[in-house]
Amino acid sequence: MSKNNEVKNRIDKASERLNDNYKKQEIFEVGIGERLPKKSEIIDTLLEIRKVVFPGFFGEENSAYVRLENFAGSALAIIYERLFEEIRTSLLFRGKRVRGEAFDKEVESLALAFIDRLPVIQELLLKDVEAELDGDPAASSREEIIFSYPGIFAIFVYRVAHELYKLKVPYIPRIMTEYAHGLTGIDINPGADIGEYFFIDHGTGIVIGETTTIGNHVKIYQGVTLGALSTMKGQQLSGIKRHPTIEDNVVIYANATVLGGDTVIGKNSVIAGNTFITESVPENTRVSALMPELNIRSR
Repeated sequence: MSKNNEVKNRIDKASERLNDNYKKQEIFEVGIGERLPKKSEIIDTLLEIRKVVFPGFFGEENSAYVRLENFAGSALAIIYERLFEEIRTSLLFRGKRVRGEAFDKEVESLALAFIDRLPVIQELLLKDVEAELDGDPAASSREEIIFSYPGIFAIFVYRVAHELYKLKVPYIPRIMTEYAHGLTGIDINPGADIGEYFFIDHGTGIVIGETTTIGNHVKIYQGVTLGALSTMKGQQLSGIKRHPTIEDNVVIYANATVLGGDTVIGKNSVIAGNTFITESVPENTRVSALMPELNIRSR
């Protein structure tokens, strides 16, 4: 057998096996005229939203040369058009929906509902910036935080994605938060419910699960996990509260782990670093693990 024939046969065999997999797994079946949501468009839309939320900080425009009234209106029109298309695509792909005027009205309603919430998202984010400034002695200004802090970027993406999640828009919220996860190492599920003045310090390695509830004025350090006790049952746990509740004014230090849907960390509590918690903690409590014994010898 010639080398060319061997190459062709090997490719043909692999192709046949892949085609068999496509037939077995419906996930690979995309009909004519259908398409998946476009990740790059979703990320571009997210970054356009950031320009509106923090005008003059990102993009080419400088707020000193732009009438903010005109800037916001034109930017929102662009965001609406992009979001309309990606929501439409996501719903069509997820539900094999029927195209038509009624469906387009539904998509329009979802996109406009999100636009309506943008001022609220901005108000929440400005409170988050304030929490970062108040809680971090190393922060020199609000501008520095907005420009450079990974924590505030991850929170921004979460707050945008969370609104879309509440509207039951498929795919797009998770694409957004996984984009932030990849850039910052901070993994916040869009389904988490997070209150005002949320502060992430350093941030790398933080995981916040889908059914987590976080109150106001909560501060979390790097490496913290707010997770589920077990995911062995997989999809059977979908929709069930399996992540903890963190009440107001709680501080959770680095590498602490808090697990379980019934676990509540009471108000004004402090969780020390490297602690592992699977039971509720009363209000006004300090929780710490025993320090490991150090053995120091001269060489």
